[in-house]
Amino acid sequence: MEIGWMCYLRQRQVLVFFVLLSMFGVGAELGPYSVVEEMEKGSFVANLGKDLGLGLTEMYNRRARIIFQGNKEHLQLKVQTGDLLINEKLDREELCGPADPCLLYFQLLMEKPLEIFQAELRVKDINDNSPVFTEREMILRIPENSPLGIAFPLSNALDLDVGSNNVQNYKISPNSHFRVLTRKLSDGRIYPELVLEEELDREEEPEIVLTLTALDGGSPPRYGTAQVRIEVVDSNDNAPQFEQPIYKVQIPENSHVASLVVTVSARDLDSGVYGKIAYTLFQPSEDISKTLEVNPVTGEIQLRKQVDFETVQSYEVDIKATDGGGLSGKCTLLLQVVDVNDNPPEVTMSALTSPILENSPEIVVAVFSVSDPDSGDNGKTVSSIQDDLPFLLKPSVKNFYTLVTKRALDREERAQYNITITVTDLGTPRLKTQHNITVTVSDVNDNAPAFSQTTYTLRVRENNSPALHIGSVSATDRDSGANAQVTYSLLPPADPQLPLASLVSINADNGQLFALRSLDYEALRAFEFGVRAADRGSPALSSQARVRVLVLDDNDNAPFVLYPPQNGSAPCTELVPRAAEAGYLVTKVVAVDGDSGQNAWLSYQLLKATEPGLFGVWAHNGEVRTARLLSERDAVKHRLVVLVKDNGEPPRSASVTLHVLLVDGFSQPYLPLPEVAAAEARADPLTVYLVVALASVSSLFLFSVLVFVAVRLCRRSRAASAGRCSAPEGRFPGHLVDVSGAGTLSQSYQYEFIQFHIL
Repeated sequence: MEIGWMCYLRQRQVLVFFVLLSMFGVGAELGPYSVVEEMEKGSFVANLGKDLGLGLTEMYNRRARIIFQGNKEHLQLKVQTGDLLINEKLDREELCGPADPCLLYFQLLMEKPLEIFQAELRVKDINDNSPVFTEREMILRIPENSPLGIAFPLSNALDLDVGSNNVQNYKISPNSHFRVLTRKLSDGRIYPELVLEEELDREEEPEIVLTLTALDGGSPPRYGTAQVRIEVVDSNDNAPQFEQPIYKVQIPENSHVASLVVTVSARDLDSGVYGKIAYTLFQPSEDISKTLEVNPVTGEIQLRKQVDFETVQSYEVDIKATDGGGLSGKCTLLLQVVDVNDNPPEVTMSALTSPILENSPEIVVAVFSVSDPDSGDNGKTVSSIQDDLPFLLKPSVKNFYTLVTKRALDREERAQYNITITVTDLGTPRLKTQHNITVTVSDVNDNAPAFSQTTYTLRVRENNSPALHIGSVSATDRDSGANAQVTYSLLPPADPQLPLASLVSINADNGQLFALRSLDYEALRAFEFGVRAADRGSPALSSQARVRVLVLDDNDNAPFVLYPPQNGSAPCTELVPRAAEAGYLVTKVVAVDGDSGQNAWLSYQLLKATEPGLFGVWAHNGEVRTARLLSERDAVKHRLVVLVKDNGEPPRSASVTLHVLLVDGFSQPYLPLPEVAAAEARADPLTVYLVVALASVSSLFLFSVLVFVAVRLCRRSRAASAGRCSAPEGRFPGHLVDVSGAGTLSQSYQYEFIQFHIL
């Protein structure tokens, strides 16, 4: 019995909470719907799809669901059919206690698009509880001189049902002295009073035992019984009387335990034991018995536990004063609990979308509701989020909010947002609640790969080994996942003659470039091609960069002698007159090198000579000149070996052999140096004419003598061997260009050519 009464009181508190909460909500847009308590799970309540005029699949597509206060799940919605079904057996007494009607408020939430409907469910009572007396035996001490018609209040019976199923009537067992009257309190409770109809005689009947029966209005009715024991006592003709029939008191909900609520006072005109008064709570409920206590001697009423405005807003209890003779008086205590701001707001998250696509405008990220069980300004709330976020709070229906994006989000700018929803009430002091949610932004392929450089310059030395790694290109993509995976490829060359496919290759995954074959600087000094970097998004994005490969020269070519020619024919002999002075130009070695740079810088050196010190070679241009004046003691034939060497590392070289023949009476015994020739060019014209005339006469005479000697010698000895040197047909031009370090002729000189025999 006590356990049932405790459940009843708890459910009464919950009912009051939800009734107050619903007072702040919007008006119901669906229903109302009603069910009978204790119906089986899965019982049909209504079809919400028909009530809303929606098709069979529309509620499923819009992700409809039922939301109860406190996350209860009394009902379930079959979105495929729109049927609203009972999710669990509903006990009206557990849900609402004595409140009638029993209303459960819920919301229908549809997310796509967002729409919320208020609805209520009325739980109808059935007669499933019998009346129960809190006192199984009541003892009354009634003076024998009590006047007829006096009424003695009895403890009432409790019935958890409501309406007509609650206690409706009381009956007493048949007797000759008393009858029972049914009274009704201001709060609707019904209690019995025992009325004296015949005078009592203690000497004749000192004790009377009666049976009190409580009947409810159900069909069939249920009942409960209690025993009333009446002790007839001696006369006590004055009952206690309270100073006030009603005590109205207000107390803050944060009052401490043992706080004084009020002191009640009653007096009795009798004396002695009949004038001594004891105070008690008259027929207190279980909750009041746990909340209040009265001092039986002083009448002080104190708190036994702390009161909570959000649970119970007011208490009503009768205080009974009983004298020593058994007479009693009664007053009523009305205790009003005053609300203080002791409850922070509550945030209930109904829907959360994460991750969300970047570049999407105004997306509903979250739907949540706010509640505060306090009252007045203490229950009013203000919601906010951080100012530096691209999100906006929009109020929806009463106490509901939607969190939406202000603009399209960019994942590359920020991939995750930590949002703090702050809800503050308007009480004093203000209380706040913070709810943190994390929203991630999913990637869209909106960034093309970007190369670290627009142009790459790579250098590779010639004669490299095949498959040599010559360098890398690198591109990054600000996207993520497959959208950031970069693949590299070669673009077709702008020059169709360039065999790019046989020159280089690229690793598609990391951009490393490889030379496919050995490169030759002398054949290909540089080439250029394009590289493409594409991501794996859909559609794929790409970018391009240019790569220039410079082939570096290696000293892989030895010098090549152009003059004198090395063609395997009879060697050429250079003629030098014995009258030549020091510095006379004998000949010039002309050579080239296929390399470049310092690998092609040539130097000349006289390696061997028949008579050292007679001839010298200029190191930079290869000119062979006499080092001193010739004498009769010098040999006629001279063999010179000239070494031509480049400046590479290691250096390469080539050698050439020169044959020099010293002759007498050569037509031009002296060929001046460039400086002397320039000075003579500036001499007096008459001197030039005389020199030219003398040279002409001398040349004709010398030529005639030589021809005559040659004819005579040929006739005398045919077997004699003679060295022969042939020159190209025709005459040499008057001026030849000397050979410089690059292999070109730079200085003028002239030869007269003859053929002769040496015996």
